[in-house]
Amino acid sequence: MAVTPESKLSQEVLSWRDPSLDSVRGTETPKDPNKGYIALLGWSVNAIKAAQKFNRRYIVVAPDWAADFCTANNIPFIPWDFERLTDRSMEIVEKLKAEGVDVAVPLFEETVEWSGVINSVLLDSPRMYGQSILFRDKALMKRRAQLGGIRVGIFEEAHEKEDVVRFMKRVNQTLLHLDGDPDDPIHVKAFDKAGCLGHRVIRTVEDIDAIPDEEYPLLMESHLDGWEFAVEAWIHNGKIKFLNISEYVTLGYSVFVPATKELESWREAITKQVELLIKTFDIQFGQIHPEYFVTSDGTMYFGEVAYRPPGFKAFELIERAYGFSGYQASMLVFDPKSTPEEVDAFFPREVVDAKGYAGCFGVYPRRRVVSKLEMPKECVEHPYFESHELVPPAGATVPERNAFGTHWGLVFFFGDDPIKMRDLLKAQEELDFYV
Repeated sequence: MAVTPESKLSQEVLSWRDPSLDSVRGTETPKDPNKGYIALLGWSVNAIKAAQKFNRRYIVVAPDWAADFCTANNIPFIPWDFERLTDRSMEIVEKLKAEGVDVAVPLFEETVEWSGVINSVLLDSPRMYGQSILFRDKALMKRRAQLGGIRVGIFEEAHEKEDVVRFMKRVNQTLLHLDGDPDDPIHVKAFDKAGCLGHRVIRTVEDIDAIPDEEYPLLMESHLDGWEFAVEAWIHNGKIKFLNISEYVTLGYSVFVPATKELESWREAITKQVELLIKTFDIQFGQIHPEYFVTSDGTMYFGEVAYRPPGFKAFELIERAYGFSGYQASMLVFDPKSTPEEVDAFFPREVVDAKGYAGCFGVYPRRRVVSKLEMPKECVEHPYFESHELVPPAGATVPERNAFGTHWGLVFFFGDDPIKMRDLLKAQEELDFYV
């Protein structure tokens, strides 16, 4: 794509130009017209950068607030607001079809159903829309998993507070708790949100009172004691082509890749569970992000699965550890014109080809009132420290965290010892980044 001359851009638009982008520098990788034309659903600069260095044609589908950035940086773009699916939904399908796009890749949870709608038409596969709903509705997802013989915890839907109270009582009655015994916690989650958003741990009736009415309906789950971890798997022609195990240090705070030898010792069992998931959900291609628990007796429970890149910059961690782009990998396995040989040649060997261990920590202020960002010496002077994306606080008062909350930014580490990495990430929880 030719670079737009500065003389043809307004100063307002030009202010969005990023001179580091290949589309501006004129160094973008040539695109292969014999390969697929990919629509990236959602806004991710890292995904765009990866697409510019890949040999597939691409177009970004994002809200219209991204228009000036795309114009200034010569990024092919179609504006679309990913609100709830409506009668207008077919408009974007027709636009992409007319553009000659072959497949749509979802970058965020909110675009998974849209990719189902679009790909069901582009790939002439009507079931893909229904499949996308299974990936988003956590209750339907768990029922489908059960039908496939996948082990899940106890779960129900709640439409009001009384449903949560009844579920908590039933779970603890099933566990044969006596009067006076402490209740086992339960978990409530939003039906169709990503990761930790809307996730609350309920231990008392008072915790139930704190759930706002607007968060109903929601999903309730029994608590599973065990080792929770995540998987990132790229699938082509129904087969796993690369499977990464991400080790959580503390859920919602920290993760690193590859995993320790202790967790990697479960790889064969984990692979079998992911293969069962692929069969149960009839996944032929794409990238999935399932989460599992391993209990003390070695039983593996399915938590949930997402059909999009994971949070906590997992693709970036995988690229730091292995050297390949997860965004390019997703474009490759989504593309109906990719060959098996091309896919096989793209991926390295799991674990053995990793150059080291990459981890990140999500920072939450530990104080109610803060005035500045101050990076702790214990963090920045550690040899594993690489970078951070924290910014100075906008206000003095830290909003109270509801549920798991949203971190204020990530700190990145890289090193050669997984145990040191795990201990380092855990130690960050005791440090003040905002004072």
